[in-house]
Amino acid sequence: MYTATRVGNKVFPNAILKWFPQNQQGKQIASLASLSETHQLLYKTCRDFAEGELKPIAAITDREKMFPKKQIKEMGELGLMGICVPENVGGTGLDYMSYAIAVEEISRCCASTGAIMAVHNMYMNAVNNYGNDKQKEEFLQPFTDGKNIGSFSLSEPGLGSDAGSVATKATKDGSSYVINGTKSWTTNGLESKALVLFASTDKLKKHKGISSFLLKKATPGLSIGKKENKLGIRGSSTCNLIFEDCSVPEENVLGELGKGFNYAMMLLDGGRIGIAAQACGIAQASLELAVDYASKRNAFGTPIAKLQTIQNKIADMALRVESARLLTWRAAFLKDNSKPHSKEAAMAKLAASETATFNSHQCIQILGGMGFVTDMPAERYYRDARITEIYEGTSEIQRLVIGANVLKEYEE
Repeated sequence: MYTATRVGNKVFPNAILKWFPQNQQGKQIASLASLSETHQLLYKTCRDFAEGELKPIAAITDREKMFPKKQIKEMGELGLMGICVPENVGGTGLDYMSYAIAVEEISRCCASTGAIMAVHNMYMNAVNNYGNDKQKEEFLQPFTDGKNIGSFSLSEPGLGSDAGSVATKATKDGSSYVINGTKSWTTNGLESKALVLFASTDKLKKHKGISSFLLKKATPGLSIGKKENKLGIRGSSTCNLIFEDCSVPEENVLGELGKGFNYAMMLLDGGRIGIAAQACGIAQASLELAVDYASKRNAFGTPIAKLQTIQNKIADMALRVESARLLTWRAAFLKDNSKPHSKEAAMAKLAASETATFNSHQCIQILGGMGFVTDMPAERYYRDARITEIYEGTSEIQRLVIGANVLKEYEE
C-alpha cells in the first residue's frame, strides 16, 4: 500500500518522510532524548504535521463540530490510522510506544482529532488481535488508509462503569445472530463505516456471556441516534446506536463466544494508554501556551514570567506533564514487551487526565481574562481535558484498578 524507506531499524511509509524535517515548530520535549531514532523521527513527523495541518483548523473544528475528514485521510496516508497493525495486512507495523507518541502530538494541536484517531485504533487493534483472516480482509485492511473509520461500541444508557452488565442481546437464529438494544457514547458513531459491538449471548452467565461482533454500519436494523452536543472534543462525533432486530451472520462473531468481556478489558488497557497520551498532549499544549503568554505579557514593568508566582505555576505544570508522560511511556513499554500492564495503564490514564485538567486550569489562570475568551485556545484545552477523566474508565475506576492490583501484589 505504501512506498517506504528504511530509517534506522524501521521502515517508514514515504508519506511520513515527506514531513521530516520541514519547518519544525515548537520545543522538543525534554524526555525525547531517551527514545530510539525511530521514535524520535515519528515524534518530529507528527509534531510537524499537527502544527501545519491541525493547529490552524482546531478552533473551527471545535466551534462548528466539524469532522476533519481531509486531515484524517492525510493521517491515514502517514500510517497513523493503523499504526500498530502489521504491515502484511496494510498497517504501519509500529509499536505501542509509537502509538502513544503519535496520539500525544496529534492531540497537542487538536484533541478532537486525537480522540478520533485513538478510538479508530482501538477498533483496529480489536480486529487485528481477535479477528480471523477473512475478518481482517473485510474489516481491517480497508480501514488502514484513513478513508474508512471504525468505532468501538461497549457503553449503554444507564450502564456507566458496570461494563459487565451489558443489556444489548444477541440471540442465535439459525446461522445468524439477531441483535436488539441501544449503545451510547459511541465515538466516531456518525462517520464510522464499521464497528466492534459487545452484546450478551447468554444473560445467565452475566459477564461471561458477553460476546463481540463485527458489523458494517449499513446493516439493516442498525440506526443512529442523535449526535451529542458536548462540552469538549466537539469535532469528534458521539452518538447512540440503536439495534432493532439487526441480523448479523455468525461469521461476524469476533473471537470466541463468551470472551467479549475479556477482550473489552484487554482492549481498554491499551485504550487507556491512548487516552493518557491524548491527555498529555492537552497538558503539553496548555504548558506551551502559558509559557509563551507569560513571556510576552508585561505587568509591573516586567514580563509576568519573571514573577515567582507564575514560575511556581509553570514548574508545577511541567512537573506534572513530564511525570504523566513517563507513566504513559512505561505502560506502553510493558505492553510492547507483552508484560502485565493493567495497573500501569490505569496509573498513566489517571495521572495524565488529572494533569490535563490541572494544566489547562493553570493556563487559564496565567492568561487571566484572555484565558476565558475563545480568541485564545486555553478555554478549549480546559473543555477538552475534562472528558479524559471520564471515558475509558473514570478516575474513580482507575483508582479501583490500581488499588486492587497493588493489594494483589502485596499478597503474593
